[in-house]
Amino acid sequence: MRALHHALVHAHPVSHLPPAAFAAALNADVDLLDAELARANLEVRLAEFESGFFHDRNPALWTGEAIFGAVSLMIRPFASRDDRLSALAARLTAIDDFLNAMRTTLDPKIPAPWIERARKECCAAVLLFGEGLELWLSEEPCDVDRAAAVRVAASRARDAFAACERWLADVPHAADTSLVCGAALYDTLLRRGHFSAHSAIHILEQATRELVAEQATLAQMLAHRGWSLSEAQQAMAAHHPDAEQYLATFSLRWKECQALALHHDALRWPDWPIRFVPIPLWARASAPSLYWLFYRSPAPFDVYTTYDYVVAPIDDTIDADEQERRLRAWNHSAITLNHVVHHGAIGHHVQNWHAYHQNASRLGQIAAVDCASRIGMFFGGTMAEGWACYATGLTEELGLLTDLERLSEQHTRVRLLARAIADVQLHTGAFSLLDTIEFYVTEVGMPQATATAEAQKNSMFPCTAVMYWLGTRGIRDLRARMQERDGTGFVLKTFHDAVLSRGAIPIALVAAMMESSPT
Repeated sequence: MRALHHALVHAHPVSHLPPAAFAAALNADVDLLDAELARANLEVRLAEFESGFFHDRNPALWTGEAIFGAVSLMIRPFASRDDRLSALAARLTAIDDFLNAMRTTLDPKIPAPWIERARKECCAAVLLFGEGLELWLSEEPCDVDRAAAVRVAASRARDAFAACERWLADVPHAADTSLVCGAALYDTLLRRGHFSAHSAIHILEQATRELVAEQATLAQMLAHRGWSLSEAQQAMAAHHPDAEQYLATFSLRWKECQALALHHDALRWPDWPIRFVPIPLWARASAPSLYWLFYRSPAPFDVYTTYDYVVAPIDDTIDADEQERRLRAWNHSAITLNHVVHHGAIGHHVQNWHAYHQNASRLGQIAAVDCASRIGMFFGGTMAEGWACYATGLTEELGLLTDLERLSEQHTRVRLLARAIADVQLHTGAFSLLDTIEFYVTEVGMPQATATAEAQKNSMFPCTAVMYWLGTRGIRDLRARMQERDGTGFVLKTFHDAVLSRGAIPIALVAAMMESSPT
């Protein structure tokens, strides 16, 4: 990594340029842009590697990699089934050595929340590569010998995960202070991961001010209805589709979102439809315990006509009480804001298409691809998540959202600001894990279990929760500046397409490049 970084610095020198000339140079030469992105990515990876915070300390990164290295061969037919079976047997066979290497690499003591997550994933893997794999193999005919090899390899993999879970149960726990990445690493992640010109303290102060304002807006909206937050959440949960209309609701709302964006000429919408389908039968028992995404970004270089978005199954195989519980969780607000707008429609799906097809940056094509535990390149985060969160606000602006959905969106603004604050506070040592959980409960109204899971995720990936708010705010601020600059010549569609055409690169860098271009 050091050698490659050194070569990139000498092959594509731009660091000597002042900021405006630097941005203009990146606009003019995509090789310079990719060299700068590659340098930034290497600096982030080196900082992570040298910190000892990630693969040296976190077993969940190992278990996730082992599981999804195999799952990636099972979730879509990108190659022939026989070829994928052969690869699957090889990967499952390698898991035992891989998990043994984990034991020799990890620190002698490991943070308890990370042990808990890794043990949970080990148990899920035993299910996945046992009953789940048999269901997957039965879905369509396959070569008998290859299937037999997969079964043998899967048996060894199950034993390896079971042994790993037992080993993790006896590992001594590290102090909670080991969950803190520290100011130096956090600064690198901000500066070279998100291209932020601001310090963590500045971001904390700004987010804290905005949190107070957004909480006040939420309180006003609740008071208008005479509700507490809990009563509002109960109303959202109760407003859900019937079981018979559940799947159709996703598609209907997707079409409404598309029609609204096209009616307002808000952006270029690709011909890249989504099909909402229940999560595969073979994954249902294990997926809730894994980093199993309902929308996993399409592979950038594959050809797609329709993309399958998996959702929780609600059918006659589930009893009435469980159906009602799932319907309340997958209510109209959750379907519209999270699954349609944020992920499957104007948010991630549209942004991915632009990154793959309208963008010259090679790194911008692949940076935000979903991997085993997080996206492929850290610098892709403020665009990927910033745009998706901006998209929900945009649909509110254009008139898509119902009153309940607007209330839910306002609560999300509060939650994203709280996550940004918690991220900074936890990783600079101001908050303990328990402080972080309590902060989410008191400031956002999260249930204890949700707050605990959120804090655990914050601890694993420093400077990640902050990128949602940084990206969203960055797009909004850039839009305001471009409107002021261009006046009556400002066109919303032109602005959105210009942002999206950069690919998954830091919003701060996108802003510098767009503002360095002539009107």
